[in-house]
Amino acid sequence: MQIQGYFDLRFEAVRDAFAALFDNPGERGAALCVQVAGETVVDLWAGPADKDGQEMWQQDTLLNLFSCTKAFAAVATLQLVGEGKLELDAPVARYWPEFAAAGKERITVRQLLCHQAGLPAIRAPLSGEALYDWPAMCAALAAEEPWWTPGTAHGYAPITFGWLVGELLRRVEGREPGEVIVARTAEPLGLDFHIGLDDAEFHRVAHIARGKGPVGDEAAQRLLRTIMREPQSLTTRAFTNPPSVLTSTNRPEWRRMHQPAANGHGNARSLAGFYTGLLEGRLLEPELLAELTREHSRGEDRTLLTSTRFGLGCMLDQPGVANATYGLGPGTFGHPGAGGSVGCADPQRELSFGFVTNTLGPYVLMDPRAQQLARVVAACLA
Repeated sequence: MQIQGYFDLRFEAVRDAFAALFDNPGERGAALCVQVAGETVVDLWAGPADKDGQEMWQQDTLLNLFSCTKAFAAVATLQLVGEGKLELDAPVARYWPEFAAAGKERITVRQLLCHQAGLPAIRAPLSGEALYDWPAMCAALAAEEPWWTPGTAHGYAPITFGWLVGELLRRVEGREPGEVIVARTAEPLGLDFHIGLDDAEFHRVAHIARGKGPVGDEAAQRLLRTIMREPQSLTTRAFTNPPSVLTSTNRPEWRRMHQPAANGHGNARSLAGFYTGLLEGRLLEPELLAELTREHSRGEDRTLLTSTRFGLGCMLDQPGVANATYGLGPGTFGHPGAGGSVGCADPQRELSFGFVTNTLGPYVLMDPRAQQLARVVAACLA
């Protein structure tokens, strides 16, 4: 496989580790970007980007970043806090009055961001088309009763996070949530990142497909068993209601929508650049960055059925948990995306890391491909 791009000679081992990914014949396309103290030291890409393997990954190829998007949404929300337009410990209903229904009048903005609100899923069955109906999804969540007493536990909200936080942004700013997030995070940093992708950019988007072979780790197998055997469970509802959640990745309507939990489109460079912007203080004041990265939730996750640790809209490292460490330092924060993509920052090393792939792996939380690359990066800096 021909590897394209640039690497600083200090990171030749990273280039070799990236190339080794393609020893697996099932690996399609991927890109990697590493920045240290604001300097790009690795910027690589390779493999096919299209469905049929005829078009190769380009320097400007985009792809769906899935839940990597959540960190961008959280930062935009915290910017509004810094401007006095939102309060972290104010009830969400102050900004979204309908949200107070079904015992949710005391749920706070902070609880939405750290997955303690008890709203990772919707009980009532929804149509596939509901996924693209913003008012319908927000109305369903406003009417939903929490799955647990808010603030007493946490459960990752894989897709509802986007409507919950997005509607909050829309109510406060008076425009589409994707516009708010991109204007506040990507545009100031000059990042090629989009929520609500314009049709004119579709030709740059990589086709995403599931990889073949591995069945995933124990956590992934446990999650799959639950989804297959317990159709009414919180976990199953979180990933399959609306039923089109898991099948929409390559659809035009998915690319166009504003869903700040899961459908940001960008690349490895935009992920690394975002975290460099955070480390350099260009997106958040120090006290708000400290809130973003301070532990808010830790322990058994009611949705993912594995140990998770969250700040506000970002996932914090768990060095002793194999599927929950980024592979860098213990202070690393960021967010993985479904199937393998990940963006994160290690403040101790002033390091920002972005890895993206259009070959979805069967893992929960961190993908071993990204972990291995991150470990090689760390070794180069040792």
